[in-house]
Amino acid sequence: MGRGLKTTLILVAIIVFLIWPIFSSYNGLVASDEAVNATWSQVENQLQRRLDLIPNLVSTVKGYAAHEEKIFTEVTRARENLMGAGSLADKAQADQELTGALSRLLAIAENYPKLKADANFRQLSDELAGTENRIAVSRMDYNNSVQSFNTKIRRFPTALVAKIFNFTAKDYFEAEPEAQRAPTVDFAP
Repeated sequence: MGRGLKTTLILVAIIVFLIWPIFSSYNGLVASDEAVNATWSQVENQLQRRLDLIPNLVSTVKGYAAHEEKIFTEVTRARENLMGAGSLADKAQADQELTGALSRLLAIAENYPKLKADANFRQLSDELAGTENRIAVSRMDYNNSVQSFNTKIRRFPTALVAKIFNFTAKDYFEAEPEAQRAPTVDFAP
C-alpha cells in the first residue's frame, strides 16, 4: 500500500470520526422533534373527540334543562374558542375554559334525576369521562416527549448541532393558574 493511499485512508477515517457524531446527533434531533409532533397530534386528536361529543351532550341536557341557557352558551363559546385556537398556549387556555364549562354542565345534570337516568346522557357522560382521561394521558405523553427533546438539545455535543440547525426548545402543555381552583357552580336562577 502506497504512502499516499495510507495517508488518504487515515484522513478519511479522521473526517468520518469527526463528522459521524454530527449526523448521528442531527438524526436523533429529527426523530425527537417528530416524536413531539406526533404526541401533540394525539392531544389534538383527543381534544377533537371531546369537541365532537359536546354538541350531543348539550342537546341531551337542553331537553331536560331548557332554562339553563347560560351554561349552554358558556359551553358553546368555550368549544368554539378551542376549535379556533392557534398556538399551544391558546389551546391550553381554551381547553381549561372548556373543561370548566363542561364541569358546570355536568353539575347541573345532578339537579335532574330523569336526565341522569337517560341512557343517551349516561353514554355521552361515560364517553366524555373516557375522553377526558385520554386527554390527560395524551398531555402527559406530550410533555414527556417535550422533556426528552428539550433535554437532548441542551446536552453537549448535541447542543452544538441543535444550534447549527436551529432546533429550539418546545413548550410544555401547562394548565392555566385557574385550573388550581375547583369551578364554582351556581344553581340560582
